[in-house]
Parts: sequence; C-alpha cells; structure tokens
Amino acid sequence: MPEPIKGRGAQRAIHNRFFELQHEVLDEYLNFCEAEGEVADKNRTKYIDVFPKTFVNKVSSPDVGMSYSANPYQGCEHGCVYCYARNSHQYWGYGAGLDFERNILVKKNAPELLEQKLRSKNWQGETIVFSGNTDCYQPIERKLEITRKCLQILLKWKHPVGIITKNSLILRDLDLLKELSALNLVSVNLSITSLSEETRRLLEPRTASIKNRLKTLQILSDNNIPVRVMMAPIIPSLNSHEILPLVKKVAELGAYDVAFTIVRLNGQIAEIFKDWAYKTMPDRAEKILNQIAECHGGSLNDSRFGTRMRGEGTYAAQLKATMTLAKKKYLKEKRSSTLDSSHYLALKNPQTRLF
Repeated sequence: MPEPIKGRGAQRAIHNRFFELQHEVLDEYLNFCEAEGEVADKNRTKYIDVFPKTFVNKVSSPDVGMSYSANPYQGCEHGCVYCYARNSHQYWGYGAGLDFERNILVKKNAPELLEQKLRSKNWQGETIVFSGNTDCYQPIERKLEITRKCLQILLKWKHPVGIITKNSLILRDLDLLKELSALNLVSVNLSITSLSEETRRLLEPRTASIKNRLKTLQILSDNNIPVRVMMAPIIPSLNSHEILPLVKKVAELGAYDVAFTIVRLNGQIAEIFKDWAYKTMPDRAEKILNQIAECHGGSLNDSRFGTRMRGEGTYAAQLKATMTLAKKKYLKEKRSSTLDSSHYLALKNPQTRLF
C-alpha cells in the first residue's frame, strides 16, 4: 500500500465524469524530471481568479437549513476527505479528488456582487449563509480578505448572515462579528467533528487544530456571538463514540446547540473515501465502510431528501438517540437562532418606519 499523501485528504486525482478525456502526467515523465535534477512538485495549491456574474445562490435542498448561500471560494484547501462539495468542483472543469484541494477558484469580485444583491429592489433580507459549499475562512482568506470585505458590506447594510467554518481564522473578524451580533444579525456554525487531534489530522488535514477550534468557540461565546457546533459528519467506528463527550465539552464552552449529520458518500466521494480509508487505516476500513452502508440502505451512496443526511436503520437510530440524550443532558438552555432582518429593511426602505 503506497504511503498517504501528507497534508491532503484525497489521496489521488479522480476523473471528472463530465469529461470524455482526462489529462495525466506519466510516471515516466516524472522520473525523467527527477533524473534531470528537477523535483516535480505534485502537492502545490493553485489559486485561480474567476469572475462570476452572481454571488448569492438560492438553495433548493430541504435538508440543509438555509435558503441562500454565498461562497467566496470554490474548492477547499482544508482537504476534508468526506466533503460533499467535492462533487461540485466537476462543474468548474476539475476533479473531485486532489483537484478539489489543489485548485482553488477565487471570486475577488464577490463583495461588489454582494452589494449589488443587497441593493436589489426585490431582495427582502433573507439570511445569507457563508460557506454553504466551501469554507469561507480557508487558508487563502488570510491573505485575500474576501470574506472580511463581505462582512463589512453586510454590517453596512445591517443584513443578517450565517457563517459555517472550521477555521479559527474567523477570530480575525471578531470586531465585525461583535457589531453584527449586537443587532442580532449573525450566527456562527463551528464544525467540530472530533475531540481527537489524531482523527482530525486524518479527516481534515489542513484545518485548525481541535485545540484552536475549542478556543475559538469559547472566545466567540464569551463575546456574545451565538455559536452552534456542527458534528458533521458522524462517521461510524471513527468518531461515533465521541457524541456524548463532544456535546458535553462544547456545551461547557458556550455552544447553544449541536447539530449533526451522518456521513454520506455521494457521487465520486465514495471512491475518494474508500481509497483514503484503505490507505490511512487499513485495519478498520472494512468495518467503517460496512457501517456507513448500513446507515443508507446497504449503499454508500444516498441522494434521497429526508434520509440522506440522517440515515436510516438500527445503527442510524442509535446515533440519533445518543445525540438526543447528549443534548438533553448537557444543552439545557434553549435559544432562538432566528436573525433580525428588520434593520436591513428599514435602512433600505425608510418609508417602512412609518408602519
């Protein structure tokens, strides 16, 4: 079994199913380059500017709990091997495997497009969720600050925003988040799939450490910014045993809720995940894959609305029951996650103040 590629989730390139032909670098050519004294860098990340005409996207899925999303980047250097967004990279002409982690598409005009949307006469101020597809705080954001510029525009217009991330870089924008929170305009969904750093390194190789994520949760909560933790996904025989201790820990640090999904391996993610499992944990791979299939009617691939995120069968029911018990035991304080759009509507249409 070849050694896993360090710093990556996917362990090989996957052919784009929309393309009849594919490009590959022959081993003979790589060997020739190395023989000539040039080491072929097969693990470099590329950042490619794209110029979309729209930035805010309507979400039609009934399973994800959002109506509109916005993604400053396509592709994600975090490299989470289970990521459902991998399949979408094929629509941009890339593969769902290593291409997803190595070729990051950058929308530098996102702030301008966002403001155009907020100025639209027909826009009614519905919450826009950042990172509905890929993380808005992935590493390149530290340099480009596209997400920060978008938050500045949202604050200017007093518009509600949700954020999904697993990167402690969000703390850079604490100043903006505090102002948004004071008007009930922001909610953060922080992804914490495990309390084990070893598991994190395997599953999510370029994300913030578990220690830093827990610290991020506490700092956000201490600054009155509502944070819901996403234990997404739960993977049988990998992190499924951590439900109770994880909920207990994040509740102590200030999370107001914990949401979860059961891993699903749609499209080419099944091939990527299987390859990763056999290379990184060959002793447990079969058990993990069989239990995932048990949660989805005997298949790794489940696209059915209503069941694809929650699973079905005895094992899925046990996971749901354990999560219910954990939340009942440790998350006793309930709070609304509804954000306020009235500030935006009043700013956009001053006449509404008369009513």
